[in-house]
Parts: sequence; structure tokens; C-alpha cells
Amino acid sequence: MKKFQLLLLLFAFCLHAQAQENTFESPNYKTIETNIKDKKSDFYYPKLMARYEVSDTTMTLEQKRHLYYGYTFQLTYNPYKNSSASESLSEIMKKEELSTEDLTEIIKLSNVALKENPLDIRSLNYRLYSLEQQNKIDELKKNLIKLEIIVDALVSSGDGISKETAFYVIDTSHEYDLLAMFGFRFGGEQSLIEHYDYLTVAKNEDNVKGLYFDVTPCLDYLARKKK
Repeated sequence: MKKFQLLLLLFAFCLHAQAQENTFESPNYKTIETNIKDKKSDFYYPKLMARYEVSDTTMTLEQKRHLYYGYTFQLTYNPYKNSSASESLSEIMKKEELSTEDLTEIIKLSNVALKENPLDIRSLNYRLYSLEQQNKIDELKKNLIKLEIIVDALVSSGDGISKETAFYVIDTSHEYDLLAMFGFRFGGEQSLIEHYDYLTVAKNEDNVKGLYFDVTPCLDYLARKKK
């Protein structure tokens, strides 16, 4: 999986540059909910999702943020659901070497997984790897744009170094995806502090001990399910 890791690290370089340029802003979920329901708004959710699906490079940062955080108000939102397709993808990616048939299967399975959850970062990453290995450059670029749209929204919310600058995520799996994209390894300890997930980070050149993630939508989802 060396090339896959290289792809993530290359993307991480872009992330560091973006994080340094951004002024962090936590999402206002109430405002986002209102905006994405307004059919006359540029933030109307079906319009945003349609633009995302065609890899629209003209989306503004606010539109990207409304797409990502607005997904929490969609009927299909379930931060704790693991589809059979995404689980099968993970099993394939555990192999030391992938055959041509494996690469083709990754594309098929990622199609299913992303149809169920268009913002599934991990399935999108696996898809990128398969496309890169098959030298399908045009498709690779389109899917990379999708990943950039999601991550632009994420890194605009914070840098994870403190509670005050926590990354705001809508799915706990995105915490680990961000760690990988930044070139970090999970340190093995996870703690829920108020409405923040804190993940320790293995020893690294940046001397980062751990990162904070605001998981409010995930906790709200669990609270609704208990009623």
C-alpha cells in the first residue's frame, strides 16, 4: 500500500498549506439548516449535492461547508452505519498486493458505498487509489475534487490542537481519516470530553500529542435514537 500512503501524504501537504491560510470558523448548525432548506438560496441542499456530484470546482468555501455540515439534516444521515460495501472495501485494502480484479472491484464497491453516503471519505480514498493505479487520470481528478470539497470544509473549522480550534466532524470515522491525511498515526487512546473526541497521536515531527474533534452531530444523533 505504499503508493496509497504516498497519495495521502501528497494530499496532506496541501492540507497543511490550506490550514495555515484559513481563518477557522465553527459551523453554525442552525443557520446551515435554515439555508439548505431555502429553495431560493445558493445553499439549497439538492443544488449543493448536484454540484458536488459533478465535481464543481467553482463551489465557494461557504457552499462546501453547507454541503458537509448540512448533510447532518438529511434523512440518510447516520454516522454509525457501516455499509456492507464499505466493509468489503476495507477487507480488500488489507491485502499486501492488489490484482487487476481487486482494483476493478474497488471501483464497483466504492460506487455502492458512495451512493449510500456521498461523503464517505474512506471509500473515496480507496477509489482514488484504484483510479491512480489504473492510470484513469480524468476520473482521478474528478474524485480528487470531491475529496478536496469535503476536506476544505473540515480544515476551515479548526486545526484540532485545542478545544477552541477543534475540527468539526459529522462522522467519527472522519477523525481517523484526517489523521492519515495529515501523516499522523493514531496513538491508541480515544477520550470523549464533553462533546469533543480527543485522539492521541503517535510520536511525530510536529510534536503533536493529540487532536480534538467536535462530534456534536454524532451525539445528537444518538440522543434522538434513544427517545
